[in-house]
Amino acid sequence: MAFLSFGVAAQPQAQAARTIPDTLEQRIAACIACHAPKDTAGTRAGGVYFPRIAGKPAGYLYNQLANFREGRRQYPLMTWMVNHLSDPYLHEIADHFAHQHPAVPAPPPAREPAAVLARGEQLVRRGDPALKLPACVACHGARLGGVAPGIPGLLNLPRDYMNAQLGAWRNGVRRAHAPDCMATIAARLNPGDVAAISAWLAGQPTPPDLRPLERPEHPLPMACGSAP
Repeated sequence: MAFLSFGVAAQPQAQAARTIPDTLEQRIAACIACHAPKDTAGTRAGGVYFPRIAGKPAGYLYNQLANFREGRRQYPLMTWMVNHLSDPYLHEIADHFAHQHPAVPAPPPAREPAAVLARGEQLVRRGDPALKLPACVACHGARLGGVAPGIPGLLNLPRDYMNAQLGAWRNGVRRAHAPDCMATIAARLNPGDVAAISAWLAGQPTPPDLRPLERPEHPLPMACGSAP
């Protein structure tokens, strides 16, 4: 009887020792493991492929979580993590990361030829009327910091990540709400232009005071379902 009593008494103590605090910070620990929003040394965790999500507009972050949940974006780990989460929970996660603004590290030096970087800067800043390509700044802001609620910033992202996402839009693997303006733009880019844009953007420093704009500076050049 003494042995049984000891076991019954010890069980609640063991359960108490294993209690994990039910806080948002604890629940998003899996997000931080890859995206590292509080890592002031950089955004790369487990490789260079994971984008920084801290400071992105809350509407954009929510849209991406919903896109993974509903199959418009394809990445098994993300789909598994959000597959059973409700809209209010996704909004809570998005709002949390949107208010994080950790220090931004300097980008690695560009390795691409000057002509490639010049082409990338042209497409980002001025677009290409011959290809019916608007400039990236026309939607993402003159400082490329994004626009609330749904347009992301384009700085401090790994080059390989940007290459992969533009390629996914070109190939129809990544989609967004119709009209899918990024799919239209990506379809007009050849692989060389994708590489040029990614290389130039990845080499640009991020101003420490950069924040998403509250509204577009000008009317958007085309209809975009993610940014009504």
